[in-house]
Amino acid sequence: MNDLEIVLNEIVADDLMHARWLNTLSLMENCGAKKIAAFEDHERTTLTILKHAAEEFRHAYYLKKQIAKLDVTGFDDYAPAYLLAPIASANYLRKLDVEVCRFLKNEYEFTGSKLYYGAYLLVTYAIEVRADSLYGAYQQALDSINSRVNVKSIIAEEEGHLQEMHDMLVPFDPRWKTMCETACQFEYRLFDEWLSILSKEVPVGQ
Repeated sequence: MNDLEIVLNEIVADDLMHARWLNTLSLMENCGAKKIAAFEDHERTTLTILKHAAEEFRHAYYLKKQIAKLDVTGFDDYAPAYLLAPIASANYLRKLDVEVCRFLKNEYEFTGSKLYYGAYLLVTYAIEVRADSLYGAYQQALDSINSRVNVKSIIAEEEGHLQEMHDMLVPFDPRWKTMCETACQFEYRLFDEWLSILSKEVPVGQ
């Protein structure tokens, strides 16, 4: 059992901690949706981009609604007391975006709209790769205790998003695979840092 699985098993075993986890995931999905919305070009926004933004906002809403299945009160907003690792969680996507933008600018000399579009594609790809493993592990933890909470619909949609990002990356640049590998390396490091901070708030083994 890896560190993430251990933390998730502890989280789902305690309703208050579980509610904070769901609210944190909701916050992070909301950050992702807002990033897509901010990226949108009023002339070049495609159906796929609109669909992706709408589904990310739905994920944020859906996760927050799941809190009602737990024996807790509050959690009406994203106040720090209702989150896990609030600062790291709120800054997670922004940090990844900054690193990817710097990488594309320095290594490939991208500028302007190509830089922002490339960052959107790479950051979203890396996040979807993470979502596939994170939500899968979370659902396993939920199944292990027969929880009323579930994220199966999110898992299905995130898998679709990953395929959509692949289809958009292929025509974007012939070097897309190398770019994606680097973006994922950035994300792996940021995820490990985030999980380390979050884990300090979860009473593992106590």
